[in-house]
Amino acid sequence: MVKKEFDRNHARYGYRQIRLVLLARGWKVSKKLVLKLMRQLGIASKVRRRKKYSSYQGEAGKIAENLLDRQFEVDTPDTVYASDVSEFPVTGRKLYLSPIMDLCDRSIISFTLSTSPTTAFTTESLARALGDRQFEKKLLVHTDQGFHYRHWSWRNLLAEHGAVQSMSRKGNCYDNAVMENFFGQLKTEMFYGERFESVAELAVAIEDYIAWYNMERRQERLKGMAPMEYRHYALAV
Repeated sequence: MVKKEFDRNHARYGYRQIRLVLLARGWKVSKKLVLKLMRQLGIASKVRRRKKYSSYQGEAGKIAENLLDRQFEVDTPDTVYASDVSEFPVTGRKLYLSPIMDLCDRSIISFTLSTSPTTAFTTESLARALGDRQFEKKLLVHTDQGFHYRHWSWRNLLAEHGAVQSMSRKGNCYDNAVMENFFGQLKTEMFYGERFESVAELAVAIEDYIAWYNMERRQERLKGMAPMEYRHYALAV
């Protein structure tokens, strides 16, 4: 069963996630037992690397306060979103990813991919997230101080939807740690150690990963559920 779930989830799961799957299937197992079995089977999740794309382009005046203040645990969907940009080198080029995450369930509610990290690229991901929704509570959207998020197009779109902007303190990656963790997890589980022959092939792999992440990747902080499963749970409570 351990090997089956490891393979079914594309060899991305460590012992914690494997245990969550087994618990959901009715198996009462401890972390120590799953870790022991994985070692006996010679299987292990990949080790995470740390490397960050930075869109910071120097001082440009303060735009917004750090209203989120590292309060990453959120009880209600569609009240706090976070975003950032990450780059993926491929065949001598670069592909950029701009996701919007709901901090309640950690789901990626929208994203864009581009070979150029323009302001239009990031603003489009926000536009897709906001859509024509009517938010019951005022929405907070948190990012770092990258130039994308200081640009008038991003700020105007937030204002049009009555959303409040929050920004990390300059040079403090921990203020947006939830996005840092997502990028690290994504790259460890589907990018590092893999070979992609083109930008298009990598783009499809990222799209597939995000779909899998939203629907299937179980997380301890989400009571052992996957993001979209937890979203339905949170909305029903």
